[in-house]
Amino acid sequence: MKRLMKFAAVAISGCALLASPVFAEQLSVNGSTTVLPIMQATTEAYTKDNPGTTFSVAGTGSGNGIRAVIDGMANIGMSSRWIKDSEVQQAHDNGVYIVPFAVASDGIVPVVHPDNPVKELTSEQLRGIYNGSITNWSEVGGEDKRIVSISRDSSSGTYGVWVERVLKGDRVSPATQLLPSNGAIAQAVTSNRNAIGYVGIGYLNDKLQPVTLDGVEPSHDTVRDGSWPVARTLWIFTNNWPQGETLKFIQYVLHPEHGQKAVESTGYVPMY
Repeated sequence: MKRLMKFAAVAISGCALLASPVFAEQLSVNGSTTVLPIMQATTEAYTKDNPGTTFSVAGTGSGNGIRAVIDGMANIGMSSRWIKDSEVQQAHDNGVYIVPFAVASDGIVPVVHPDNPVKELTSEQLRGIYNGSITNWSEVGGEDKRIVSISRDSSSGTYGVWVERVLKGDRVSPATQLLPSNGAIAQAVTSNRNAIGYVGIGYLNDKLQPVTLDGVEPSHDTVRDGSWPVARTLWIFTNNWPQGETLKFIQYVLHPEHGQKAVESTGYVPMY
């Protein structure tokens, strides 16, 4: 990391000497709604220090963010999962070499309405709720009410991690509602006492009750030490090694006193 930062600093200073006059530049950032709050906070802080740069930031899902970089529609793609082999092949076919940068750690947290008496589940119970073999809260120690399960849609990186880690290859029940963002799931669970959903740890608030899983509570510490069972790395991707303003911004994102402070302020776990 230190070597990367030194190299990037030299590259930027070289560009600065050649860049005269200075023109305003807009960077396009697209992808994961999990990473979105981090990028919103970081771009806001960055533009205060660099008023000549503006950003277009959109939360469209991890797959769409990676595709936007491959298609040349975004400078930076946000993703809450690692790039798929099929996407690597697609990039190769387009003459694009994808470069990854890890920006934060995250825990995917099952959440219920605060009035729901169920505060803890086992991994097998959670799996049963989402594959449809458990359909009533009374089966897991709750009230005799039908479980309303809510999930992200299949374009989401969060969905992919959930299927892999929680469902362990099972299909999501056809009765499960699919929603396009962390915010949409949070809103749906907040308004339905019988609902269960899942969000990135940065989306937790006092209107959502996080569920303990296998006796482990979701927290920055349990995500950091690996004891939370549904933890993952959050990424940004570029086409080839970034240059110019894109490189300068990514340095800012990775810097412990700048972007990593924004990671912490938005509820996620800093990498550096």
